[in-house]
Amino acid sequence: MRLEKRERTSALAYVAAPVGAVAFTLLVSALLVLWAGAPVGRTYALLAQGALGSVFALTETLTRATPLILTGLSAAVAFRARLFNIGAEGQLYAGAIAAVAVGGMHGGTGLQWPVPVLFPLMMLAAALAGAALLLGPALMKARLGVDEVVTTLLLNFVMLLLVSALLDGPMKDPLALGWPQSVALQGELELSRLVPQTRLHTGLLWAVGLAVLLWALLTRTVPGFEIRAAGANARAAAFAGVPITRTVVLVALLSGGLAGLAGAIEVAGRTSYVTLDMSPGYGYSGIVIAMLAGLHPLGVVAAGVFVAGVLVGADSMSRAVGVPTYIADVIVAASLIAVLVAGLLAQYRVRWK
Repeated sequence: MRLEKRERTSALAYVAAPVGAVAFTLLVSALLVLWAGAPVGRTYALLAQGALGSVFALTETLTRATPLILTGLSAAVAFRARLFNIGAEGQLYAGAIAAVAVGGMHGGTGLQWPVPVLFPLMMLAAALAGAALLLGPALMKARLGVDEVVTTLLLNFVMLLLVSALLDGPMKDPLALGWPQSVALQGELELSRLVPQTRLHTGLLWAVGLAVLLWALLTRTVPGFEIRAAGANARAAAFAGVPITRTVVLVALLSGGLAGLAGAIEVAGRTSYVTLDMSPGYGYSGIVIAMLAGLHPLGVVAAGVFVAGVLVGADSMSRAVGVPTYIADVIVAASLIAVLVAGLLAQYRVRWK
């Protein structure tokens, strides 16, 4: 057996590949549902109902999707330039801490600045904090050839330890009864609700808007072309005059900044303060979402909603039929593998000798 590269891959194949992969994943996951002793049809119906079956379910799915879209965008733009950023989880926490540092109620009162000034300053601080955490590994890769997978992954643990120290030290909320959490954000800086009496906030609009802007940057601008060229072949791009180091720095600022914004928006829209468990792995899930979307910024929005729907729907399904919620993790992971295989088959045909 050998793989032979196709001369041309149709647009239909690129669309059909992820759809077919998800259908195949649901088919394979049905075996696990049967193994758990539950009816497949009713289980999947409950999964869909739990994710989309009511206004409350839909808003919960979109609320969960918001940080996933932002971390997915972070991974997508970095991977486009072949900067394999595995540190979005740490960058998310860096952004969250920076947001609280600027907009928090320190000692009962925060900065007494107008909200139109303080809010953008808070978001800028969060984006810069996330970007700064990625800038070091990116420069080490560009100038010294240091593997960014290792450095960004290790920085996740360093950042979590730093956040833990801050939550038990200078940023600890004295009103939290000893619980390790940061001071709360000033109420005026919290994001407003998109749907009354739900948790869905305007952070979703930020995520979708940033996806559109990132798509426009990558497809309609010279820096976007340079990012794609550096990712396709860095040596050829450098020979053609693309400034590789400058491009890597730009990608680090974009990728880390998006992950940092995910932390700030999660604080301003949902939690109001920082705890060590505020993220159930949004940074790592963003990598899966970016790959599911084929690194396309607009596809990240759809993939983020899909993954969030599976995670939210699994909670409802588990309570009704007793299937463990881990089935959601299996579906997401199997979807990723299936999408990668489908993408490979869309570009290569199998030849049997």
